[in-house]
Amino acid sequence: MNILNKSFLSKKMYLQADGMAAANLSFNINALQNNTLVLTEAQFNKIANFIEENVGIKMPHSKKLMMQARLSSRLKAKGFSSFDEYINYVFANHSAAQDEMVMMIDALTTNLTHFFRESPHFDYMTSTVLPNLLEMGITRPELWSAGCSSGEEPYTLSMVMQEYMRAHKASFADYHILATDISTRVLEKAMNAVYPMDSVSKMSFDMKKRYFLKSRNPETPLVRIKEAVRNKVSFQRLNFMDEKYSVNSKKHIIFCRNVLIYFDKPTQEAVVSRLVEQLVPDGYLFLGHSETIFGMNLPLRTVAPTVFRKQS
Repeated sequence: MNILNKSFLSKKMYLQADGMAAANLSFNINALQNNTLVLTEAQFNKIANFIEENVGIKMPHSKKLMMQARLSSRLKAKGFSSFDEYINYVFANHSAAQDEMVMMIDALTTNLTHFFRESPHFDYMTSTVLPNLLEMGITRPELWSAGCSSGEEPYTLSMVMQEYMRAHKASFADYHILATDISTRVLEKAMNAVYPMDSVSKMSFDMKKRYFLKSRNPETPLVRIKEAVRNKVSFQRLNFMDEKYSVNSKKHIIFCRNVLIYFDKPTQEAVVSRLVEQLVPDGYLFLGHSETIFGMNLPLRTVAPTVFRKQS
């Protein structure tokens, strides 16, 4: 079965996680005692090779226990008592197996982010990128948060745009942000736009008041992104390993941060090349602080630390 099948990937698979628990997954103790929930080397290699070939993420042997723990919840959700049963099911050629394949990828994908992560990027965007776009005559910029995880990055971009438009009344008429991720689980969370109260603890009072709604229940300290910020963001499932990205319009700004670190060098170059194809001439690409395009043959020039501009 080919996970890259276009009709499969293009479906809007905003699926519930079948009661999947969070990272600290509980084991089926009886099954463990019978040694049926222990992932063998052969089973680990089969799944790890599949993930690397189809998602691009390397899974070294050090990830074996993590894989075992996270997939145990999928066995429980589907009613299987062994990894053999689960693997035979998930690699079978039928539609239910394809849906479970998405759940398996979700379970094995690490998603870590927070609002205004690597804040110098947003400072540079405000001080340099947005004024440059205005000079280019761009009044409705298109932005893309590629690898958006649970939504903090695209919503941060939306807040940055709102703040800039508040400070510069005659600047942009509007903007739109595309946010993509391979994980349907985190996309669902991102669309809900509900976060723990402490995730905004470092923001100023004014920012929190302008852009967040506060839960009235003190026992559930949560916040939700306000509608004016949410409505500027649309979410879509996308696999970086696709040969071509299904993106409707060229982008003026692309954020793809802390994603390339999971790929080998040839895959990194292939992914960045496909991202650059979606940039307008003189558009901007932001990568993570530990990522580089050194040695890659790409039409990009460095304009700031891990910020690149497409050559026109």
